[in-house]
Amino acid sequence: MREVRLILVLVLALGIIVVGGVAIPMLLSLTTPGGVSVARPEARAAPKDLEPLPPVPEGLDRLSERFRAVAKHIRPAVVAIGVSKTVEASPWPFGDEFFRRFFGRRFRGPGGERKFERRGLGSGVIVSPDGYILTNNHVVAEADEITVRLSDGREFSAEVIGTDPPSEIAVVQIETDGDLPVAKLGDDEATEVGDWVLAVGAPFGLEQTVTSGIISATGRHGVGITEIENFIQTDAAINPGNSGGPLVNMHGEVVGINTAIASRSGGYMGIGFAVPINMARKVMDRLLEEGEVVRGWLGVSIQPLTPEMAESMDIPEEKGVLVSQVFDDTPAAEAGIRPGDLVLEFNGKKVSDPSELQSAVAWTKPGTEAKVVLIRDGKRKTVTVEIARRPEREEIARARTGTGGGPAQLEELGLQVSGVTPDAEKRYGYEPGQGVLITGVEPGSVASRAGLEEGMLILQAGGKDVESVADLEKVLEGVDLARGLPLLVRAGDRQLFVLLKKR
Repeated sequence: MREVRLILVLVLALGIIVVGGVAIPMLLSLTTPGGVSVARPEARAAPKDLEPLPPVPEGLDRLSERFRAVAKHIRPAVVAIGVSKTVEASPWPFGDEFFRRFFGRRFRGPGGERKFERRGLGSGVIVSPDGYILTNNHVVAEADEITVRLSDGREFSAEVIGTDPPSEIAVVQIETDGDLPVAKLGDDEATEVGDWVLAVGAPFGLEQTVTSGIISATGRHGVGITEIENFIQTDAAINPGNSGGPLVNMHGEVVGINTAIASRSGGYMGIGFAVPINMARKVMDRLLEEGEVVRGWLGVSIQPLTPEMAESMDIPEEKGVLVSQVFDDTPAAEAGIRPGDLVLEFNGKKVSDPSELQSAVAWTKPGTEAKVVLIRDGKRKTVTVEIARRPEREEIARARTGTGGGPAQLEELGLQVSGVTPDAEKRYGYEPGQGVLITGVEPGSVASRAGLEEGMLILQAGGKDVESVADLEKVLEGVDLARGLPLLVRAGDRQLFVLLKKR
């Protein structure tokens, strides 16, 4: 009986029935853990082939070949830059200062501050057989040790030749036998929006990474990354560690030095910025020849001229750069340049946007006399300025005149204003009599759409100084807001024009 049971178990396990001495496969019903019966298939179905792909289009194949060729050409000239810096920090988790607030100024942490080594990684591109490498200032600034690793695995200690924080460009050098692959520097002025480019570097330490994209924009300024901004914008993926690496066109030429990204996450989000190679080349030449970069200084704040602003200020339809602020004791102030002037030419060169004027002034040698052609009150005017040396840290100041008025609310504009109050003196750094303080802006109002914000100071309205709330109200009487009213406002230590206009 025991033997019969064992045979039955084997039969069930093997899934066969013996009939007349012939083994016949059984179709067993298997049950899943969920209680669903699944029939065991007798055989696997034959795999089905995918639909065949058509041949690669000739143009697309050539593009891929070009990408491969450019990447193969440029990668040997791209290096990874490792930096280290010794920093001192408190051993306490919140720092000594945190505990001094509770235990007094004499509090000292156990053993004082401790030293830590901070490491970083960036990229660079070899531009000379002598071992000169272009990179970013923030990659090598204040580094104690710099190590450069070539694409073939060789490592060298590097020396900083010079840095230029305003442009974010730096030059380092390694000593070799002169057998270095050198990248060819192109001309960024020949690039156009839509051109294919490759970004090469070591993002997140992944050396010799190549990404592709197009040039998304040129002449980007006002980004807030550096003092001197004229960036190439690209959607080629740039991430931490790419800084200092080359942006390369389809001729294998370097057209930019990758510098920064616009990101909310800290990683790539489709917008990267590169310093144009023409600017980087000028900075490098100055650093190699003079050890520093000395720039010219005019002493103005500037902004683009929009068609609406031009119409409201009765400025002829000409391309130019609008002066929004003139600093005291500067070449511009001495030459009589005023807020509201439209600069058309600088030293014989036409300027159509702020980056062009900024660049023209910056590369003018201090002490040089330059002719500035501008439009004021609808008339062309030429003034002569003697360019000064750009200070390391500008102290922005302006004359303070007038008397404040009482609080008022301009309901039609969604704007609340007053004279400069004692609280505003402490909070914003203004002084009584400077102008009219914006104390509130209604969301969605005319003032809000114009970009006005609480804390701004209105200096002029329609080209007229406003020394009190009464002055502002007087200017607003009879103004056609459908045409627009230009306001000169101050935000902290920055001045700009905004346009109040009803839609």
